[in-house]
Order: sequence, then C-alpha cells, then structure tokens
Amino acid sequence: MFSSAFLKGLYGITDSKLMPDDDTLLRRITAAIEGGMKILQYRDKSDDQVRRLRQATALRELCHQAGVLFLINDDVDLAIACQADGVHLGQGDEALASARKRLASNAVIGISCEDSLDLARKAVTQGADYIAFGRFFPSRTKPDAPLTPMHRLCDARTQFSVPIVAIGGITRDNAPQLVTSGADMLAVVNDLFAPQDTVTITQRAREYRDLYPMNS
Repeated sequence: MFSSAFLKGLYGITDSKLMPDDDTLLRRITAAIEGGMKILQYRDKSDDQVRRLRQATALRELCHQAGVLFLINDDVDLAIACQADGVHLGQGDEALASARKRLASNAVIGISCEDSLDLARKAVTQGADYIAFGRFFPSRTKPDAPLTPMHRLCDARTQFSVPIVAIGGITRDNAPQLVTSGADMLAVVNDLFAPQDTVTITQRAREYRDLYPMNS
C-alpha cells in the first residue's frame, strides 16, 4: 500500500459524463497517468452496480500497474469489492471510524471539509489521511458548493500536518496559486479529462505534475 508521503501532486477524479463508456474511461485515465497523475478517484453516482464494479476493478488494475494510488468516492463497499487503496468521504457519507474498521488498516481515507477548519480538525482528530477543501473557483462538477477563500489553505497548512487537497474549478492557470497557498494535491476533473484527444490529456497532466517538481 501507499504511505502518506505519496499524497502529493495531481489528483484526478473521473466523471461519468466526460467518460461515459469503459473504453473512453480507460484511454483518458491511461493518458493522465502517462502525464504524471499520482492519485485517481473513481466517482460515479449512478445505481449501476455491475458497471461501477467492472470499471473500478479495471481502473484499480491499471493504477496499480503504474504505481498510482486508487481511491473510491464515498462507497466503502465498492472500495472493498474492487480492492481499492482507500476511499474519499464527504460530510454526508459513512463515518470515518466505520470506514476505517471495514477497510484494511493501512487504507487511505480522505475527507471533504468544504470551507471549514472545524471540520478539518475533526477529520484529523479521527485519523483522516488527508483533508480536502473547496470549491475555490466556479465548478461544473459542484456548482452549488460553498466558495472557499484561498487563505483557507494557508490557515490549514499552519494548523495541520496531514496532506491537503484543493478541489473545485481548478485549471492550469489558477493552479499555481493553490500550490503556493499550501495545497499538496490538486483534484482536477474537467480541465484534465474534458479533452477528447489523449495527447492533450497527457500534456495537461504534465503541466500539473510540473507544479510539484520534487514529485515528478
């Protein structure tokens, strides 16, 4: 399994609208991995359990062959079934303590903290491996999420030692200020996976990777 030191760099998140079929999904994820993506979160909110397990299992195999951390959004059962490296939990999902008991002892568990240091403090106290803040910019994935001020990353960096994820409307243009403010990982959906050609996806992944030169 992966150590916490691995939690740094480009953190891709899948989108079933951008990648509606297995072939498109695998091609675009492969392209991002070739560009240096370090972490992948499989996010699919549909009720198609057969497809979700099939895709998650295929992605886990692909990620592990490349040394990429593979997480599941929200669903602990799916994480167990596909042997993922861990889960990312929102505030309305299964409690961290429950997820920790059900998953492997060294599983990676991250928590969405929205724009709240109090939620972050609770997550860290309960043993979260990383904390995530956002959205920082207008987001197609979560347009109604509360807007998080940039200084929240600076505040969190001074208060917590666990890795920090920034999420929400991230592009190559605004990403540098997030890194400068303290984001260890940049969670990207549309700016990374919207292009239809894999060459562009690989190049974009490289541009994000290069924001963390020691992690290349």
